[in-house]
Amino acid sequence: MNRRLEPWDLLSRADLDLSRPFSTRYARRRGLDRRQLARLLAAGLLVRPVHGVYHGAHLSDSLALRIACLRQVVPEDAVVTDRTAGWLHGARMILAPGSHLVVPPVQVFQAPGHRLRNGLTDSGERMLRSRDVTEIEGLRVTTPLRTACDLGRLLHRDSAFAALDSMLGLGAFSSSELVAEVGRFRGYRGVRQLRAFAPLADPGSESFGESVLRLRWYDAGSLPRPRTQIVVVSPRGSFASLDLGDPELRYAAEYDGEDFHGPEHREHDVRRRNWLAAEGWTVDVFRREDVFGRAQHAEFTLLHGVELARLRAR
Repeated sequence: MNRRLEPWDLLSRADLDLSRPFSTRYARRRGLDRRQLARLLAAGLLVRPVHGVYHGAHLSDSLALRIACLRQVVPEDAVVTDRTAGWLHGARMILAPGSHLVVPPVQVFQAPGHRLRNGLTDSGERMLRSRDVTEIEGLRVTTPLRTACDLGRLLHRDSAFAALDSMLGLGAFSSSELVAEVGRFRGYRGVRQLRAFAPLADPGSESFGESVLRLRWYDAGSLPRPRTQIVVVSPRGSFASLDLGDPELRYAAEYDGEDFHGPEHREHDVRRRNWLAAEGWTVDVFRREDVFGRAQHAEFTLLHGVELARLRAR
């Protein structure tokens, strides 16, 4: 009876070159099937940054590593687009929370009549101008501005809103440049969404949840335009940074994601918010279930919170 190898023994026996990314095909040649690769992923020994590509977990994320990953699956004559382009440019909020559980195919464009059908890439045909494409170490990719416009048009509204924040945060283009670019997409799929969201994009958002909470703020209607990353300083020199809100009303909304606001951070969060209350701030705290899903009630909470803050300010 064969003993089931432990993940580290399994990885050692395969004798992979872990100094660079590798494809599923390469792993198979080394004797690893999909189930074994899944075990190595679950054990934290491998990372799968894009569909069909793996690398050792010891490798630090970098532009060079991302390019090496994409070269495993992207043909030389293709242009990397959409979420994959955003990931390559370094945008942080291109994927929604939990998207890592199902890694999407690499998104690329090829000239008309040359769609890829290899199962690893999501290939399509698209009208691109020469100024829409840039080259990063030999890999062709849509520019940050074109990528932002495509994501703002084509993604579901929550993801589109967060993607625009993230792309604007790269500093490769300005808010006015983004708004000015919208006009060229007249008649394109999703342009109404892009037209509505482009003027609202804000590079100050630090997480997907913060971006979507700000979208709920706009959805509520009749609220003042929120500011992001509001710094509150007390006369004693203490300070805090609030996710979004209205400084004049001293009202703020904060998104508590699981990564930075788990049980181990609860005591600090309570002290911080007690201090803010003493400084005259009204702070509403939102968690995932308050912002996402059919039962979300963020708009109502925001409307109520701003109204209370207005009453206090009188």
